[in-house]
Amino acid sequence: MTDALLAGLRRVVGERHCLADPALRAGYETDWTGRFGGRALSVVRPRTTEEVAAVLRACVDARVGVVPQGGNTGLVGGSVPRGGEVVLSTRRLSEQGPIDVEAGEVTVGAGAVLASVQDAVRPAGWDVGVDFGARDSATIGGMVATNAGGVHVLRHGPMRRQVGGFEAVMADGTILRRLPGMAKDNTGYDMAGLLAGSEGTLAVITSVRLRLVPRLEHRAVAVIGLASARAAVAVASTLRRGLASVMAIELFTDDGLDLVLGHGGLAAPMAARHPFYLLVEAGDAVADVAGALASGLEGQGLADDAVLADDEGGRHRLWQLRERHTEAINADGVPHKLDVSVPLNRYAELVERVPAAVAEADPAARTIVYGHVGDGNLHVNVLGPGPDDPAVDDAVLELVLELGGSVSAEHGIGVAKVDWLVRDRGEAAVAAMRAIKDAWDPSGILNPGVLFRP
Repeated sequence: MTDALLAGLRRVVGERHCLADPALRAGYETDWTGRFGGRALSVVRPRTTEEVAAVLRACVDARVGVVPQGGNTGLVGGSVPRGGEVVLSTRRLSEQGPIDVEAGEVTVGAGAVLASVQDAVRPAGWDVGVDFGARDSATIGGMVATNAGGVHVLRHGPMRRQVGGFEAVMADGTILRRLPGMAKDNTGYDMAGLLAGSEGTLAVITSVRLRLVPRLEHRAVAVIGLASARAAVAVASTLRRGLASVMAIELFTDDGLDLVLGHGGLAAPMAARHPFYLLVEAGDAVADVAGALASGLEGQGLADDAVLADDEGGRHRLWQLRERHTEAINADGVPHKLDVSVPLNRYAELVERVPAAVAEADPAARTIVYGHVGDGNLHVNVLGPGPDDPAVDDAVLELVLELGGSVSAEHGIGVAKVDWLVRDRGEAAVAAMRAIKDAWDPSGILNPGVLFRP
């Protein structure tokens, strides 16, 4: 059966793009954290939607699971094999259509990398509404499948908000297509919205019609030193109310800054050190955002504890202090990464209580937090415990639920949090999700083990 399936897959995608050799599969079998992974039967790299459909039909007939994978930048084990599945890489589905300048939209293949789409649309005065540090590797299809958030959610919303139309292939090879899509479309269920965040369990996304946002040429970035998480939340709230141009408000700590400076050979943003830092980005098409941001900081008495840049090089240097946290943490070990969110009125409490919760579960563990203050999202990173030790994960997620939060803010459930889905959403909601899964994928081949226990 296995030999017959591999022969069939080779006929569909070609010998070069059906990777059965262990050495060729290796880069597809472990996720970005190094914590999750397994053996794949094969990695297939289809070039067209029709090839994707043929691959899925072959796997259904052979009763072999399929793991859709984009840039493999996931952090919860949702895009890597668990044991013997076929990994379906979308990276060759990377074509980008012409920009609809009037509508501010573009159709791109699921395998198109975020940075390449940004580079293509920006000269036309448009931009992609979602951005984050993995832009050079993350694919548009993977971003939709995980409903990626990133740093501009408070301004533009998550990936679900950027999807105007889609093309996807169901488990039995049926192609669903709603392209280009309309801004107003009430013809039945919102299937694009359902696919966003489905983590490859319902269908394989092959093409996306992106709603673009205006490119804001005038930008300024400030890093502000603060004494407490509560002060950080208060400053963030005041800036959001007073500056319509605010695009991002990011939190990190002095412990995280130390790690980044040591790993990247970067300079500290200011002479004095502070327990907490806010990075604030403002953007506008015409206004003097640097002056407005400076006035906002002066109005709160923060000018002496802040550094501001409005040139491209200066903005980039300040953003590096936040965006390089992930690689710096990974360079220090295999982290437990807990991506969570809570109501904003509990955000400072979460930041304050997380280290103690982790220490109680593992006194030797090292905790580094950073996050998106505007949308209540905190990334908890724990170094020290073994990859298969769930104690610190359980401690953090218990605290998040106690505070009325979500166990997954933007990374998804994957395989890392399947045991927490019912705790978070409740039996009735999960039963409804399973019913949708059974209707779309009755054979159960799409990303088995992700979201739900098999």
